[in-house]
Amino acid sequence: MQNVVLIQGDGIGSEITNSVTTIFKEAGVKINWIPAIAGLEAYEKTGNPLPEETLDLIRTHKIALKGPLTTPVGTGFRSANVTMRQKLDLYANIRPVESLEGVDTPFKNVDLVTFRENTQGLYIGQERVSETDKDYVELIGVITRKASEKIIRAAFEYAKKYGRKKVTLNHKANILKESTGLFLKVGQEVSKEYPEIEFQDLIIDNMAMQMVLKPQQFEVIVTTNLFGDILSDLASGLVGGLGVTAGANIGDEYAVFEAVHGSAPDIAGKGVANPSALLFSSIMMLRHLEMEDDYQRIRQATLKALADVSSRTADLGGKGNTKTFTDSICRNLA
Repeated sequence: MQNVVLIQGDGIGSEITNSVTTIFKEAGVKINWIPAIAGLEAYEKTGNPLPEETLDLIRTHKIALKGPLTTPVGTGFRSANVTMRQKLDLYANIRPVESLEGVDTPFKNVDLVTFRENTQGLYIGQERVSETDKDYVELIGVITRKASEKIIRAAFEYAKKYGRKKVTLNHKANILKESTGLFLKVGQEVSKEYPEIEFQDLIIDNMAMQMVLKPQQFEVIVTTNLFGDILSDLASGLVGGLGVTAGANIGDEYAVFEAVHGSAPDIAGKGVANPSALLFSSIMMLRHLEMEDDYQRIRQATLKALADVSSRTADLGGKGNTKTFTDSICRNLA
């Protein structure tokens, strides 16, 4: 029996995590869920959006599944997601996206994975307001060889393990010559260790254009933190949005799989939330745990349910809700 820390999260979190645990039970997956809290719920109960008790549970059991967390915009507490990545050194944010039958988008046959460096860059939130001019703010970004090599090597290792033939590195080394220039240099060096995998580098603005011109040309994408945050959402938009996108934050010791969308408090409790993103993240977790049979069974059952307009949720053009979608997957498993 595998212990997994389960953080339901805020808003629709309880509804979509209940869907996942119901499906896993029906599938007979040998998972023992260990409950924990984070986000707005944790802040209201403890004054801390990421209690040390939750971090200790993840450190003990090594792996967690996390629903969406609420982070106030502009004011309030700092993101529990960012803090979790930094405290547990979850340096690789991984998001696979693929075209899904029944989910209508302008793009077909998309199948790519983004690898985003998760602990450095401009996204770490180091800001400084001038003492003499409160309207002058500096944003500090950090890029190191060590962190760059870890995420780039993770991307190449993934490509090697799952038969991907191409890795594309994104940067802005034409302008940010020292910072993203270092990231590019490390990528060029690491790529030489994988001669069987094609290596390509693209400036980030060109990359964004290419992704909406012909996304099928990309297989594995690796980039820095802020660029990766933007590109991974763009990639999600190619296949139907964040509601169908899996996400994982992985380090050398710990792994946290998550729904990458928001907590959607406006629809919480209405029974209409789409659990697909968290479900895809949960089966991504099964593959990480080398539970391949369970991964394949639940994945196929989910794809079949998504293709059925009567079961998939309204945000995907379906006529169903959280329960009908969950029930459909359970029937498919049987």
